[in-house]
Amino acid sequence: MTDSADLYHRYERERARADHLADRDEFRGALVNSLQDGFFVADGHGAVIEVNDAFTQITGYGQTDLPYLVPHPWVRDADAAHRRSEALVKDGRVTGEMEIEHRDGRRRWVALSINAVTGQPFGEGLYVGTIRDITSARAAGERDRAVARLATAVSVARSVDEVLAITLAQCRRSLDARRLMAVIWPRSPGDGPSVHVAGEPAVSEWDDLDDDWQRTIDDARSWIPLTVTPVGAAPSAGTTRGFVTVLSGARDVVVCLEHHRPRVISDEDRYLITALVGHLGTAMQHVRQFENARDTSLTLQRSLLAPIDLPPGFAVRYEPAVHPLEIGGDFYDVLPVAEHRIGVVVGDCVGRGLAAAAVMGQLRASTRALLLTGADTSTLLEHLDAVASHIPDAFCTTVFVAIVDTEAGTVEYSSAGHVPPILIGDDGACELLTGAVSVPLGVRHREPRPRASHPLRAGSTLMLYTDGLVERRDRPIDAQIERVAAVIAESAALPVDEVADTVLGKLAPDRGYDDDVALVLYRAEPAPLVIDIPAIAAQLTEIRRRLTAWLIAHGVREPSASDMVLVVNEACSNSVEHAYRGREPGRMKVHAERRGTSIRVRVTDFGSWKDPTDDPGTRGRGLLLMRAVSDDVDLDGTAAGTTVDMTFQLPETPK
Repeated sequence: MTDSADLYHRYERERARADHLADRDEFRGALVNSLQDGFFVADGHGAVIEVNDAFTQITGYGQTDLPYLVPHPWVRDADAAHRRSEALVKDGRVTGEMEIEHRDGRRRWVALSINAVTGQPFGEGLYVGTIRDITSARAAGERDRAVARLATAVSVARSVDEVLAITLAQCRRSLDARRLMAVIWPRSPGDGPSVHVAGEPAVSEWDDLDDDWQRTIDDARSWIPLTVTPVGAAPSAGTTRGFVTVLSGARDVVVCLEHHRPRVISDEDRYLITALVGHLGTAMQHVRQFENARDTSLTLQRSLLAPIDLPPGFAVRYEPAVHPLEIGGDFYDVLPVAEHRIGVVVGDCVGRGLAAAAVMGQLRASTRALLLTGADTSTLLEHLDAVASHIPDAFCTTVFVAIVDTEAGTVEYSSAGHVPPILIGDDGACELLTGAVSVPLGVRHREPRPRASHPLRAGSTLMLYTDGLVERRDRPIDAQIERVAAVIAESAALPVDEVADTVLGKLAPDRGYDDDVALVLYRAEPAPLVIDIPAIAAQLTEIRRRLTAWLIAHGVREPSASDMVLVVNEACSNSVEHAYRGREPGRMKVHAERRGTSIRVRVTDFGSWKDPTDDPGTRGRGLLLMRAVSDDVDLDGTAAGTTVDMTFQLPETPK
């Protein structure tokens, strides 16, 4: 095959022989340079061996550096160019559009047409082609499409970060954007600005921005809002590092777009960035209003759900949906209603936002009032049906109501369409409380709402929750409930507060909860030790034996158990020796209970002690020993008897 140099010289000779043209310049001027489109000739190897002035204007590459070998310096997509070459060899003709890079670095789009030349007198493998600059038309179409996509996408955005990510996606290619930043100053004076970034490098603090950007952003706060200003790089050379604009009239939101590398900005770029900024300003205003409303909703919800002093064994949690989703109508309550009886409620109102939070607040207040009347759980739900009928948007709220009897070790409950609570026994077995389920609030039902009762053995864990904990689009809800049960069982050795945190942490989706979660956990306290025996020395051995066995059974290790037995024995010995002196021995009581990570022991007699002397000698040091070993001692002596309260903080985590 003839090489490119030979073919080029042959072409030059044949062109010079044209009998109706005097010379080469006249030939080019009359035939080639008269074309408004770029014109070029390529040989069989693809090397460009002739171009006209219009080609030079479009690409920046002229006659001086001919020939231009493959890969052509203006080609951006080498793979696409290779495919066009194969099609040209096969079909003899190629048309289409392609992106090129001008010699000065600008990106342009051209309409391309190449045809094989046949029947020429100077050999095979010659191609002629034209290119037409369509950058403006294509940029206008792309700009319109990008702006339309942006307007649609940001209309549903719920956070500043989401708006930035959407906007960057729409201008990453057309503007060679690598990063979009928004710097927002809070309304409270004295606080620093927050920094939001889409793209790389990501930063989260004002101090992480380089000095040039900090100065530019500070300066921008004095500019006219929505004025798009190119910044950085080399203005004298017509290149820029990016664009900056201030979006709000208060000048508290500055947005910066940064290119991958400095570039020459065309009119099309300016039109696009101006259009994007307009929609970006509207979207930012929208999401800031949304975030303010969400913060207000969360403040309202947390104030309504602020837990009271919880009874022993309880833990509560409320986890709002991950930002930027709205809050929901989930609620809970834990309320002592009588001695040894505690009301527990978890509910989920339909809807989201302030409206759902308002419904939640009314239903929670009504439920609390009904609990205090002493009504049983099924009757309470019947009354709550009537309340819901007078609250707009309360229809179909799901509620689970339970009464925990800590003395009897039972839970009475009734469910209005709510997800079933999980009960993990002290042996790790799982049960779901499904014995008394009926329709949600406000839904007509013919039969009275049912109620059921279930035993709560010492050491078992009961969890009430809302469906946001277990509902996933890609997993069956039964499988998720089983997963929750497994996490609770695995956490049996942890305090109940840590169990709540563990459940929320391990069940959380990768991107956070997409629905609110409310939950209440109750760990049935171990049964207390109660010893009521005659106050005689012969019974001290029995007290030590039973107390030691109880402490070990409830997770107290040595040497803590021995220390506790020692000081309790000392208190009991004092009762034996002093309480009933001169009278028939009465009775003494030992009451021990575990409260979380502490042990409380109370020793009571019904006699009277004599006051200790100032110098007891080798005797009468029992109280000193109690105070030395225990964490807290409270002695209450009256004519009717004496009570010694001792508290021991456990140094180890219970197993």
